[in-house]
Amino acid sequence: MHIAILTFEGFNELDSLIALGVLNRVRKADWRVSIACPTPRVRSMNGVVIESMASLQEARSADAVIVGSGMQTREVVANPALMEQLRLDPSLQLLAGQCSGTLVLAKLGLLQGVPACTDLTTKPWVIEAGVEVLNQPLYARGNVATAGGCLASPYLAAWIIARLEGIGAAESALHYVAPVGEKEEYVTRAMGNIAPYLEHAVAAV
Repeated sequence: MHIAILTFEGFNELDSLIALGVLNRVRKADWRVSIACPTPRVRSMNGVVIESMASLQEARSADAVIVGSGMQTREVVANPALMEQLRLDPSLQLLAGQCSGTLVLAKLGLLQGVPACTDLTTKPWVIEAGVEVLNQPLYARGNVATAGGCLASPYLAAWIIARLEGIGAAESALHYVAPVGEKEEYVTRAMGNIAPYLEHAVAAV
């Protein structure tokens, strides 16, 4: 099982790296989570440099893909050569857009007729792309989910875990990262945001 987090120059650390951390709470030999970049290294909006763990070509064949957010997303969607590499297929993959990653999904034509979530900065651009923006942290339809706000990234990660490994695995991952003294409350709130979109979740194990 391979989950790729698309991460571009100017990326938001919270959006890519929190998802990476939560997803890696699944401890299985065949479970792989990768930061996938168009270049060998990318620099975040705050100057953090990370190395790519997978190519965009590998992401095209991943079981799930999160499109991360960042300050240069409008440059990404305006780059035909780069967008051409993002051949994603919701009939074969789980796809998720985090904050301005929703704009990428919109420009790829993957949100036609589907409302979405995004951050407040990106909202007008997503609306301009013809997508209805919801005032909530997460929304999913079928194999496509979107989330708005940096701290909604654990919700998106948990949605992917629930879809691929079951609700119990998602709850366990959230419980691990939740603040001490607030774990049960946090997991309950998080799963309350995710549960309406888990009709296709695998059976709990």
